[in-house]
Amino acid sequence: MEPIVILVSSDSNYLAQVEVLMTSIFYNNPGETIELYFMHAGISDQMLEPLANQCRGYGYPFHPVLVDDRIFANAPSTKRYPLAMYYRLLAGQLLPTWVKRVIYLDPDILVINPLRPLWETELAGCMLAAAAHTGKTELANNVNRLRLGTSHDYYNSGVLLMDLDICRKEIVPDEIFRYVSAHAKELLLPDQDILNVLYGDRIFSLDDAVWNYDARNYNTYFVASSGRCNMDWVIRNTAILHFCGKAKPWKPGYFYRFGVLYQHYAQITARAVQSK
Repeated sequence: MEPIVILVSSDSNYLAQVEVLMTSIFYNNPGETIELYFMHAGISDQMLEPLANQCRGYGYPFHPVLVDDRIFANAPSTKRYPLAMYYRLLAGQLLPTWVKRVIYLDPDILVINPLRPLWETELAGCMLAAAAHTGKTELANNVNRLRLGTSHDYYNSGVLLMDLDICRKEIVPDEIFRYVSAHAKELLLPDQDILNVLYGDRIFSLDDAVWNYDARNYNTYFVASSGRCNMDWVIRNTAILHFCGKAKPWKPGYFYRFGVLYQHYAQITARAVQSK
């Protein structure tokens, strides 16, 4: 069976969360061969060693990718717009050419059911697959359409199934950099806004309740589904829990419903490290 290729990009501040993510993938994808490509801008081998050891223990090939900054020679960047915001969009240019398809995941994610159905999703000629967090109403979608001048849903960039061969043909780094230069003051969530305004019409739509569940919004999903998406449904059907927003379950004071589940996987991860 074809390996599932995972792509994660992070700085050193999120390495612990990447380890928790990989724990959740391992325990909920039994028997799968998983490869991890990890893009970074200069994390030391010593700091990467715990993640590398974890992947070795799981039997997962681990491929750290030190990003070559030369591709960003013309890229505008500031504290608000760091170069790392471009990494996922330019994965086709940054990863080896033999990598044809990846599932990109933000570090603030738990995988709680198998990823194989997502991996095998037919993209119907689209460049990417992503989910929109539409909520109970179209208000957020309508605001973002008006703000960005688009007609499609506003897609979340934290989970992406990417056809890298198409990305390599259609995503031109300088086009992204020119857009950021011209519209910097208008961008609220820079990498996500760029994804939507430049490539939103090349995105295959995924069900967010399954593939990019906003962990803050249990009540929204429950009400919108007339009670179908209750806790039992989530545990049985949702594959990807995304801890969106500023509040994070590894920080003090997190009060959303799935925080205790995150702490469970964090404890499993910590216990594995302590046993070595």
